[in-house]
Amino acid sequence: MSMLNKKTIEDIEVTGKRVLVRCDFNVPLKDGVITDENRLVGALPTIKYLMEKGAKVILCSHLGKPKGEPKPELSLAPVAKRLSEMLNKEVVFVADDNVVGENAKSAVENMKDGDVILLQNTRYRKEETKNEESFSKELASLAEIFVNDAFGTAHRAHCSTVGVTNFVETSVCGYLIQKELKFLGEAVETPARPFVAILGGAKVSDKINVINNLLEKVDTLIIGGGMAYTFLKAQGYEIGTSLLEEDKMEYSKEMIEKAKAKGVKLLLPVDHVTGEKFDKDTTPVVTEDENIKDGFMGLDIGPKTAKIYADAVKEAKTVVWNGPMGVFEFENFAKGTIEVAKAMAESDATTVIGGGDSAAAVNQLGFGDKMTHISTGGGASLEFLEGKELPGIVALNDK
Repeated sequence: MSMLNKKTIEDIEVTGKRVLVRCDFNVPLKDGVITDENRLVGALPTIKYLMEKGAKVILCSHLGKPKGEPKPELSLAPVAKRLSEMLNKEVVFVADDNVVGENAKSAVENMKDGDVILLQNTRYRKEETKNEESFSKELASLAEIFVNDAFGTAHRAHCSTVGVTNFVETSVCGYLIQKELKFLGEAVETPARPFVAILGGAKVSDKINVINNLLEKVDTLIIGGGMAYTFLKAQGYEIGTSLLEEDKMEYSKEMIEKAKAKGVKLLLPVDHVTGEKFDKDTTPVVTEDENIKDGFMGLDIGPKTAKIYADAVKEAKTVVWNGPMGVFEFENFAKGTIEVAKAMAESDATTVIGGGDSAAAVNQLGFGDKMTHISTGGGASLEFLEGKELPGIVALNDK
């Protein structure tokens, strides 16, 4: 796949060069304090490599949705402050509301090799999300080399992810994107078999293209979470008041047929943990089989299902997981997600978690460090699993 063979920071000469690095510093802030630093930690290897090689490192990122105007509460100032502490070196914050202003230009002029500066939130400029040439040129004017290390926004064609590549000599990926391409890419394109994919989450509609694409590649497809009920209803089971997408029942049938035709095992829940309402305190009731009584809704996969799913994981050599098995935020309905996560944590397979809720679940349940790879981008990893080309990666130089 063309996306997998991209130049990285190690393939080029960076010493003494001005290098613009697109990071993912879209971190949660509460009263100006960063409440989850995972994305900062993820950016460090690329920044440190460039510093050690004596590049002039110019960092940029978006934060939240300022919608093209300066919003003080979405300034990247707290990120510069925290990065300075993590790197033991001052990261100079350039507070131009127009991102590439007089401050930025003079700060870049005055940089010595190994220095680091951080530009203001790229989405302070309305051109950013429209990928308008004017702002791409301004960003590019600061540097000779562009490094994309923001997998979380690689599925967006913006000025700071795609546009800028048209106006610099060299565009390569950093360590984070390289790692994503290695694990997500190899898992999907050249997996060790048996290859098992686990899809959960609320809606079939969010995962239509993923299901379709993965049925071409996997040996076993496991379906849990809210979307399982549409599949079951399509086969004539009773689902009570569970989540249902009526307009996706036909599609669910087609996918069941496609799996048969391809010789893919498609696993659906054989029992459920149900409740009378969507509430953490609703009494959990386990069903005997696939059917859910009137007045009850499925909120997790049942114990028999959890065992079948865990056994399938134990036999796998590659597992990709996207989306929880139930409402894991409610303690009474987290067991299914825990059992699957545990089976992955104990397995010797290559285990890849596709961002978003599944990443949150795995980290929250304490299994994070047992996985081969946890993707840093929810939307981007989904599009990757759908087999789409990600513009922010396609735009980089090939090896």
